[in-house]
Amino acid sequence: MTKRPFLKTAALACFALASGLAAAQATPIKFQLDWRFEGPAALFLTPAARGFFKDAKLDVTIDAGNGSGGAVTRVASGTYDMGFADLAALMEFHANNPDAPNKPVAVMMVYNNTPASVMALKKSGIRSPADLSNRKLGAPVFDAGRRAFPIFAKANNVTNVAWTAMDPPLRETMLARGDVDAITGFTFTSLLNLEARGIKASDVVVLPYPEHGVKLYGNVIIASPKLVRENPAAIKAFLAAFARGAKDVMANPSAAIADVKARHGIINTELETRRLKLAIDTAINSPDARAEGFGQVNPARLSLMASQVSDAFGTRTRVNPDAVWNGSFLPAKADLNVLPAPKK
Repeated sequence: MTKRPFLKTAALACFALASGLAAAQATPIKFQLDWRFEGPAALFLTPAARGFFKDAKLDVTIDAGNGSGGAVTRVASGTYDMGFADLAALMEFHANNPDAPNKPVAVMMVYNNTPASVMALKKSGIRSPADLSNRKLGAPVFDAGRRAFPIFAKANNVTNVAWTAMDPPLRETMLARGDVDAITGFTFTSLLNLEARGIKASDVVVLPYPEHGVKLYGNVIIASPKLVRENPAAIKAFLAAFARGAKDVMANPSAAIADVKARHGIINTELETRRLKLAIDTAINSPDARAEGFGQVNPARLSLMASQVSDAFGTRTRVNPDAVWNGSFLPAKADLNVLPAPKK
């Protein structure tokens, strides 16, 4: 062998060895989303696509979900290391499974305000929460808004509501054709789904929970107790990379949708861009989030929510707010300064 081919072969071998070592040093993280690859998934797909997780020495795989309850149980089972789920669903799991050996914990607040709302068509005559009494409401049985509706009803003196259950794809269809008077759901999901069924946004009455006395937190990033015990540094690295990506997503939602499109090619780019912007404006970059700080919680508000969930969900034991939240992995406040300026 001549000297030049030998050097080339040696260089390739060194590169392969270095690449192998780098891969070996990356901590694998299996991450479970709460829902499908829609606009809001950009919050996680963008830091992955732009190499932010890789820069943090993490090998992150992100899977679509089918609801917050499933995300909580899959992280609890150890199938996933981390996930994204409604905080109320996490609280319910803790309180209904007090003896479970592996209860996930919330490590970062993302949806500072629940995106849940009641939606009705204007032609129904519903204009305010007071108009919901003696009406027929519809939602899947596991819908976050439906589960928390007793809190909404108590805050607004709503009584005698009859519920109709359906699968998620039928919720907006049943409202559009008049099978129910109103529905509960995430605003950025149901409002756009109604438009897709030919209902103009101007013909829909939206009653957001946060604007009607229900200050529930929404979705949080959760981590398995095993990861908390064995690799807290990986959680810190994940959250720092996520915050970096979230800042990019909120600064340019239209560009971030390309990362969702790359993962799930059949999405409607225009629709999902609107969905992401709506999620940012209503649940992430809210006045409460700006007051409390992105990623963080207010202890008094967290305790109140724990009490409300215990009552509304009828849990086996009372929710212990200190058991469901662990803010010790959050990045420095400077790194959490990711929210864009509020719209004027």
